[in-house]
Amino acid sequence: MVSATPEAVRELTLSLRQATAGDAQLALAWKNLHKGYPEVVAERFLKARENNVSKALKMILDSLHWRINNDVDNILSKPTGPRETYDAIRESQPIGMTGFCKKGRPVFSVGVGLSGFDKAPVDKYIQSHIQLNEYRDQVLLPNSSKRMGHFVGTCLKILDMTNLKLSTLSRIKVLTLISTIDDLNYPEKTDTYYIVNTPYIFQACWKVVKPLLHERTKRKVRVLPGCGREELLKVMDADVLPHFCRLDSNQNHMQDTTQVDCFSPSHSFHVEVWNYIKQQSYMSKCVGPSPQKSFHVELPQPKEEIHTIEEELESAVVHFGDEGCSERNSLRFSYLNVDDD
Repeated sequence: MVSATPEAVRELTLSLRQATAGDAQLALAWKNLHKGYPEVVAERFLKARENNVSKALKMILDSLHWRINNDVDNILSKPTGPRETYDAIRESQPIGMTGFCKKGRPVFSVGVGLSGFDKAPVDKYIQSHIQLNEYRDQVLLPNSSKRMGHFVGTCLKILDMTNLKLSTLSRIKVLTLISTIDDLNYPEKTDTYYIVNTPYIFQACWKVVKPLLHERTKRKVRVLPGCGREELLKVMDADVLPHFCRLDSNQNHMQDTTQVDCFSPSHSFHVEVWNYIKQQSYMSKCVGPSPQKSFHVELPQPKEEIHTIEEELESAVVHFGDEGCSERNSLRFSYLNVDDD
């Protein structure tokens, strides 16, 4: 992986200062993005563009315009709708935060195998995902930095493949949109992706996808045996492990009656996020989008690499179907229209 050199960081930081100097809106967006750490943000975007200053500058400026055009700086004051909508999103796109690793990085869990994206309009899922990104960057990471006594700017993610089926892959277009938004606007925010509880279908698809991934991405992915408990305990305490990683050596769930399913809308993290959004909405006198309307976010075109991965995954799924998969007759890839309500 190409690292960002100190010289490139300095050059990019200076170029950004000059590029935003004559535009008050752009300058404010840049200030809100770096939050006092312009060199850190410059380094992240440089890593994403192989230490190429001109490409990294364009990437940041494009991201700043995306943030301005979609009012991303204020997205935490715009609820996705009533609490019922928020809960429906969380139930059909399981994401949780169980605590912090030993270095102070937030630990997020994603129930990939349980994701249906079928209880709300696509725009709501996109809005909710961006809100979680912004809550991480505006609240969790600054608070962790204060607690740890040093800057903390990244997170860890544990991807649970339990119940992964071919039908789950039919929602790959939603995942592609989310991945593209993250790649272009939140690069290098996740240090490691831990993949656990992998069924055969994941292992087969991983063989197809892995060669297509950028080397930088492959270095971040770790496929762990079983629930990954032993490996994860090297970087986080036991009480931070999500419920699906709390297995003993015999693959039996360890008893912990005090732990709430981290994907549940009633988990303390989701209650905290919901209350924060409602508070910000009240403070800004913003009622947010009405339940009948979608909050539209300008979506970038997926990169060629992602298109290739989609095509290869679809081919792999067809192959599984030809091999006699029980879902082959019902599986159809959903090319979702993000403007549909």
